[in-house]
Amino acid sequence: MKTKVMDAMQSFSKALIGPVLFLPLAGMIQALSSIMCNTSIVTEGGILYMIGTFINGGIGTVMSNLGILFCVGITMNLAKKRKADAAFVSLISYLIWLAANAKWLSVAGLMAEGSTASDLYGTGQTIYLGFHVTDMGVFLGMILGVIVAVVHNRFIDTEFKGAFALYGNSKFVFIVMIPIVFALALVAAYVWPVAAAAINALTGIMSTAGAFGVFLYGFLNRILIPTGLHHLVWSPFLWSAIGDSMIINGELVSGAKSVFLALLSDPSAAMSDSTRFLTYGLMKTFGVIGVALAFIKTAQKNKKAACKAQVIPSMLTACLVGVTEPLEFSFLFAAPVLWVVYSVMDGLFQTIVYLLDVHVCATNGIIDFLILNLPAGIGRTHWPVYVLVGLVEIVVMYFLFYLLITKLDLKTPGREEGDEVIDLAANAAEVKKQIRAGGKAEAKKAADAEAAQRIIEGLGGADNIVNATNCMTRLRVEVKDPGLVKDKEWFKPTGSAGLVAKGATIQIIYGPRAGHMVSIVNDALGRNE
Repeated sequence: MKTKVMDAMQSFSKALIGPVLFLPLAGMIQALSSIMCNTSIVTEGGILYMIGTFINGGIGTVMSNLGILFCVGITMNLAKKRKADAAFVSLISYLIWLAANAKWLSVAGLMAEGSTASDLYGTGQTIYLGFHVTDMGVFLGMILGVIVAVVHNRFIDTEFKGAFALYGNSKFVFIVMIPIVFALALVAAYVWPVAAAAINALTGIMSTAGAFGVFLYGFLNRILIPTGLHHLVWSPFLWSAIGDSMIINGELVSGAKSVFLALLSDPSAAMSDSTRFLTYGLMKTFGVIGVALAFIKTAQKNKKAACKAQVIPSMLTACLVGVTEPLEFSFLFAAPVLWVVYSVMDGLFQTIVYLLDVHVCATNGIIDFLILNLPAGIGRTHWPVYVLVGLVEIVVMYFLFYLLITKLDLKTPGREEGDEVIDLAANAAEVKKQIRAGGKAEAKKAADAEAAQRIIEGLGGADNIVNATNCMTRLRVEVKDPGLVKDKEWFKPTGSAGLVAKGATIQIIYGPRAGHMVSIVNDALGRNE
């Protein structure tokens, strides 16, 4: 039972991260456009202000329609075949739920007074896509997305003969979903207000927990990375009312990051205290530098050059864009005690930032940090204090890791038994060398095909692979028989930084190349749709 629960949570986690991957890009565009329409920087009514307002109004719809985006994205990622059909059914189901719930609120006399989201704030209802509905926020999309995917996977192969043949496959999935959606729309009108009260209570606990709440949030967000469940820690706080909920410019904005982005265009508004959920990029940007320097310093003399080739690119990837897994998986399993310390220190330094009254948005690397916080200004964010704490963190992490590695003789990069060193940079260089030697795209295509075949073979063959997806840094594969999967050494020549096996779910760490790797694997399997 425990394994089944973990597998289910991991499946949901990897499905959730699919749509989430698009949000940082939309957020940065929104931040840049907010600069252009910030009246403390530009003249109101000027051409720059008009362009900024135009772009901000357009891209802002991404953050204000997360529910429907999550619904479609989660369904697509959980569907095992005919993903486009599954996505279409999820979209239809979402729209039916809105109309059905709005109609039931009306006929049952449950509709609160108010014609705008601002009027309905605090009533548990809202106006969404023109419908007056029970306010479930992103949770509606998550719940419907999972349900549609489960029904789709169960009934997509259903076929009928004769005159009823037209109603098989995805059409039958839709037929099954209709009564389910109507039932959910009705039940939500009565049950969700109770759930909303519980969500508000959770928000209150986090608020009253103060520094300890921030520490726990930061610690869990880091310690759970090996399981892939860390997305379930930060995503509700960033994108739902658990993190924050405010009326800004007459519109209801939910989620700590959504609130921060909305406040960027108003130079007179103070940043919300919910920014305490937005500082988990501190370790990604600063702490990893100290970790990497400790690895290089403690590496064996004959392995130091190879250690640098592995660690430095991984460190830069973490610092610049916030992708930490290539570095973290180089020591997570080799020295688990360091992983616990690393997670504790992450929570501790986020707590320090909170206690120093810093209000930055720092969820990824330095690029994201600069784009989001410089326009907000020092007065509202106190971002120089954040940077100062980060510089201290570099020093602390270096000496702490150096001390633990040397005293406990931990097998971190450059200190492994034997002569071999995991060298991701060398793997990448070899691929580039093959491309130059073979001539442009043909050589790269051949190298990709070879890597895909090795991955498939390492996963027990095509028949053993149920489906292959990815998150930001990992190729995530569900297999029939985990016993057929080879160990992490098999995948190193393909550029893998590590492997995590949790029951039938296999995660191969590739860093930012994860999207490319899942594409070539599905191409080789003939499953790209």
